[in-house]
Amino acid sequence: MTSKVLIIATNGFEQSELLKPRENLENAGVSTTLASPETGSIKGWNHTDWGESVDVDMSIEDVDVEQYDALLLPGGQMNPDILRMNGKVIQIVRDFDAAGKPIAAICHAPWLLAEAGLIEGRTVTGWPSIRTDLTNAGGNVVDREAAIDGNLVTSRNPDDIPAFSKALLDLLGVKKSSSELAESDA
Repeated sequence: MTSKVLIIATNGFEQSELLKPRENLENAGVSTTLASPETGSIKGWNHTDWGESVDVDMSIEDVDVEQYDALLLPGGQMNPDILRMNGKVIQIVRDFDAAGKPIAAICHAPWLLAEAGLIEGRTVTGWPSIRTDLTNAGGNVVDREAAIDGNLVTSRNPDDIPAFSKALLDLLGVKKSSSELAESDA
């Protein structure tokens, strides 16, 4: 049976942190669905300017957590900052955790884990500017490519995408080596 991963993003997602992990998942035979509070398409951020648009598959309002095996949360500064103010998004994050399903958050996306109250007592990482927030949320913050704690996978930045993707695939029971995985364009 094919694993199914839900990706949640909105305008301002870090382009490589959505596109490359999604590519890695799909190349490994995992099905992905992009949900957003927006309809139609959302626009990525590519390093220092607006990047590509990607089509949204479904509204956040229509998400049924039971239909998915894992959750992927791309970073960028704007994307998670907007999403953490959306009660439905935070409830979805909590529901994935309550079900023990893998949640993978990269860069600034661990803000969503903090907002959902999932950081306390957990080992996590993230972009350097949010590490104080993660510590204040009760996390044991480390500086490594992929911090894995139970069902949570967190990473620091686009350079960590191969390790981030591999950690999520491992939690899904899909074996791939890091050398088989697409890297960031950073």
